[in-house]
Amino acid sequence: MIKRTLYFGNPAYLHLKDKQLVVKLPEVEKNNTLPDGFKKESTATIPIEDIGVAVIDHPQITLTHGLLEALLDNNTAVITCNSSRLPVGLLLPLAGNSIQNERFRAQLDASEPLKKQLWAQTVSQKIKNQAALLQMRNLPAEYLIPLYKNVKSGDTDNCEATAAAWYWQTIFPGIAGFRRHREGPPPNHYLNYGYAILRAIMARSLVGAGLLPTLGIFHHNRYNAYCLADDLMEPYRPYVDKVVCQIIDKLGIQEELTKEIKAELLIIPAMDVTLGDEKSPLMVATQRTAVSLVKCFEGGQRKLVYPEL
Repeated sequence: MIKRTLYFGNPAYLHLKDKQLVVKLPEVEKNNTLPDGFKKESTATIPIEDIGVAVIDHPQITLTHGLLEALLDNNTAVITCNSSRLPVGLLLPLAGNSIQNERFRAQLDASEPLKKQLWAQTVSQKIKNQAALLQMRNLPAEYLIPLYKNVKSGDTDNCEATAAAWYWQTIFPGIAGFRRHREGPPPNHYLNYGYAILRAIMARSLVGAGLLPTLGIFHHNRYNAYCLADDLMEPYRPYVDKVVCQIIDKLGIQEELTKEIKAELLIIPAMDVTLGDEKSPLMVATQRTAVSLVKCFEGGQRKLVYPEL
């Protein structure tokens, strides 16, 4: 069953009761003087077991410790947002798998040649998906085809960066001189938000598979707690880009991330992706990718399972 993605963007009191997340909304009367400011009529409940991602996007949201414990026990990714209403934090369980110690050891013992081969597969599939998205948008993609077909072990020729330079100059034809940069002008903020959701989904899948999301096969920034998530999410990024393109087609480019735009981006966990001949929600696909990495670390296979756009 696909897990639900919940977004909380208004003042609320969230707590746990009978294995349900209970949402209480604030009293609307201006003369209300109750300390908690909540009334019984403004409530909703969601089973904890149904929740995969929870986005907390308002400074006046209160969560109880009991609720956080239940969410983490369920391997729910809890995303917190800052005063600018952008994702800034991610909570995940410390133990997400019953044989976690065994899988940690396999991950730590993985050889450098294996990791370089896995990174080459990752880069190749990312570029292939970028080319597919350009073709879907009736944009030139011929430059990317020989790149994804000729990625060497460890991507020693830096095909990823070469492809990115072409891709970002091409994907938004209506934006002259667009450059992908985290602090750059719109629609960079659309991409940032979508990638943050994707990163949380992938990190959740890695923890559920019993892996350390900190230890990457390529990324190794000492200040990055999610290097492995950043590695494995690369071929999934074009799916976020696809949603962003659809948002621009529908709503245009806006300076602020409105609730309508965020609602469009929050469909990412449930969007259909194709692995082999099978379609599945993206959140399920990331779980299959994480499990395939476990098998590679344990010697059961040599190829990662990635979606094809």
